[in-house]
Amino acid sequence: MLFSPPKIDCHCHIFDPDAFPYQADTPYRPAGAEIATARYFTALHQAYGVGHALLVGPNSGYGTDNRCMLDAIAQGQGRYKGIAVLPNPTSTAELRQLQTQGIVGVAFNFALQGLGAYADADPLFKRLADLDMFVQVQVQNDQMAALAPRLVASGARVLVDHHGRPDVNAGLNAPGFQALLRLADSGRCFVKLSGHDKFTQRPYPFEDAAPYTQALLNAFGPAHCLWGSDWPLILPLIYGHLSKRHWPARTALG
Repeated sequence: MLFSPPKIDCHCHIFDPDAFPYQADTPYRPAGAEIATARYFTALHQAYGVGHALLVGPNSGYGTDNRCMLDAIAQGQGRYKGIAVLPNPTSTAELRQLQTQGIVGVAFNFALQGLGAYADADPLFKRLADLDMFVQVQVQNDQMAALAPRLVASGARVLVDHHGRPDVNAGLNAPGFQALLRLADSGRCFVKLSGHDKFTQRPYPFEDAAPYTQALLNAFGPAHCLWGSDWPLILPLIYGHLSKRHWPARTALG
């Protein structure tokens, strides 16, 4: 069958505002085709042969409210793990409790919040390292050049979202992308080959992203490069053949 080979989706989100209302101060409210309940999510994965998935708590909609994602993990019967969004002071005890609920790491959205919002996050990086949990980072342009030394010093395993969201106008030799490539030497960094829409300058199928995908594969090797659909935030883009200029408000949020 076309969809029979086993798959693991390493970047997807759950949005269920009826059961889990969005936070009042959320910067973006997913709606329409971006609504993605746990029931819909499971049915889609069954249809496409996706056996396991890594759910990511989104800044859009929920912020540090992880209840919707935790509910989906609980319904998944062991098929799903999660990356939570948490405040920097989160304690080791709180992290341990989340581990029992299927959380394997914490997301830090530098692309949205800026480097300054996480200036005091290094102790949290260390707590995650001590628990063998992931520091998952979303950066853009050259942010990785400043961040990489902190990630290496933390000793944590690192997940980098969406190719590191390079500046395609700056080219492969841009400082941020080169800093990302050098993280391969640590042996503790993994990169998600996802989120093409967040850095491409072209419509689907995003031809200008291909050199970055290949460079990451060359540096990290297939074992450290992960596929993620960014479901459901990618659906309006692919199915409508739109470019990101049609919906700029959410491109930093997923």
